[in-house]
Amino acid sequence: MAGIEENLRNVRARLAKAAVACGRRPEEITIIAVSKNFPPAGIAAAIEAGQCHFGENRVQEAETKIPHFHGMHQLQWHMIGHLQSNKAHRAAELFDVIQSVDSIKLARKLGQASLAIGKILSVLIQVDLGLEETKFGAERGQVADLVAAIANLRGLRLDGLMIIPPYFEDAECTRPYFAALRELRQSLESEHPGCLGSGRLSMGMSHDFEVAIREGATMVRIGTAIFGERNGG
Repeated sequence: MAGIEENLRNVRARLAKAAVACGRRPEEITIIAVSKNFPPAGIAAAIEAGQCHFGENRVQEAETKIPHFHGMHQLQWHMIGHLQSNKAHRAAELFDVIQSVDSIKLARKLGQASLAIGKILSVLIQVDLGLEETKFGAERGQVADLVAAIANLRGLRLDGLMIIPPYFEDAECTRPYFAALRELRQSLESEHPGCLGSGRLSMGMSHDFEVAIREGATMVRIGTAIFGERNGG
């Protein structure tokens, strides 16, 4: 796990530089350390270096890690991968934020699960603007209906939007997707002020997060640049 502290310093420096360059404050942007396929020891090293927000892609993997850090209330666990509705109850128990809500069916399941355990779960709507067969998310035309549905679910608090754009070697090619998500947030908020809660924009990963910051990201999901290359899918 050597190098994680230094990697985090480098990521924070890059984040600060990108934020200042576009007139933003670095404190506006939260780093989600994506710990998928990395062991609890790696997460512990990141915590030691001051990291509090962690992202996992799969409920089954998260079940083997999150209990290691029981009682560390400063930590926030984010579900950032595709979530099947039959795993909604366990996800509601494990995570503080579900960033990948993409259907009314899933939202209802999460809402029911959250109420059952006495919890108000923060959620983001994952939006599919790239329309890739291998990606998930609500299509742009479905987002307003999903926003309205979540507003009526007492167990959920809608806090913004998330996107996983197509991958490009040139990070600048992702800019139109990030800009489109920011514009969608503005459109939704102008029609129904406050409908997105804190209005988070979760966008940008290790190779393109500086571009995302320039387009308004408030959360960036960083895995490789913190933990190194993954073994496995």
